[in-house]
Amino acid sequence: MGILEGKRILVTGVLTDASIGFHVARVAQQEGAEVVLTAYPRPTLTARTAKRLPSGPDDPPPVLPLDVTSTEQLDGLADALREVGFDSLDGVMHAIAFAPQTALGGTFLETPWEDVATAVHASAYSLKSLTMACLPLMKGGGSVVGLDFDASVAWPVYDWMGVAKAGLESCSRYLAKYLGPQGIRVNLVSAGPLATMAAKSIPGFEGMTEMWPQAAPLGWDIKDSEPTARACVALLSDWFPATTGEIVHVDGGLHAIGAPSTT
Repeated sequence: MGILEGKRILVTGVLTDASIGFHVARVAQQEGAEVVLTAYPRPTLTARTAKRLPSGPDDPPPVLPLDVTSTEQLDGLADALREVGFDSLDGVMHAIAFAPQTALGGTFLETPWEDVATAVHASAYSLKSLTMACLPLMKGGGSVVGLDFDASVAWPVYDWMGVAKAGLESCSRYLAKYLGPQGIRVNLVSAGPLATMAAKSIPGFEGMTEMWPQAAPLGWDIKDSEPTARACVALLSDWFPATTGEIVHVDGGLHAIGAPSTT
């Protein structure tokens, strides 16, 4: 029996089979969960990707279009979930982040507020708005897990996305505070850089992907999303019943060292 046996989990952020959300959905299914996916901006691509999950091409999970910056779509999410047979949820996986190109790549001092606002809305505020949209289906409590990238330092080229991730971290703590009495746990997984479409869109991001495998004490494989997915699934399960407001680092240990080893 898997650790998510009998659980119903909503997973966002699945675009291709390189998406971290895809691997979370894959491991969740392997651990016994019933999964529903949300898709933006290309639901047809997500639907095709869903057929590669363990449930197979003949029984893919439902895919619901969802723009987390759309109040109308968020307001209709609970009803849309009920329509595809999900009248309750045990967990929500937030794997969403977006920033305009002007907010990345070393242009921090020139980025206009409108683009900063887009990054913060899509990457930080959406954790709160998605959670609240799903809350009517989580009457018995549950787990919300978000994907993070360490915001305790300033990274090269990450710029306003780093600021948005700092907002995400703070948002998760406040959600943990206010939703704890309802039995809702809210945690983040801070992953090292992975070879996703989103990462490839960040100008200069390859500098971090080149450094990380040598600098991390445990090493790091930018093509292996399995460790990150397992951590997310563990937090979605009942194995962390008294853990909330936490950031679990899955980065080969790089966050814990002051500088790369020279030996």
